[in-house]
Amino acid sequence: MLAASSEVQIDNDEVRVTEWRLAPGSATGHHTHGMDYVIVPVVGGEMTIVAPGGERSKAQLAAGKSYFRKAGVQHDVLNETSTDIVFLEIELKA
Repeated sequence: MLAASSEVQIDNDEVRVTEWRLAPGSATGHHTHGMDYVIVPVVGGEMTIVAPGGERSKAQLAAGKSYFRKAGVQHDVLNETSTDIVFLEIELKA
């Protein structure tokens, strides 16, 4: 699986904003979110989420339809579709 690409756009005392791009066949790699975060999809699409135990689920993204998650989430995010997935991750620093 290819590695997703990311670019930190803002990183200050309050927030870190990262643009993530997942080409078809790419993944973020398994990770644990250390901060509360908001995801803002730039394009619509479908992500595959893999939990630490290997359980797989699908997440539908709609452009501009944000969602929030608490710190501690553990997963890998995969793009098993034929189109790019692009979203902004906004991490909220304490």
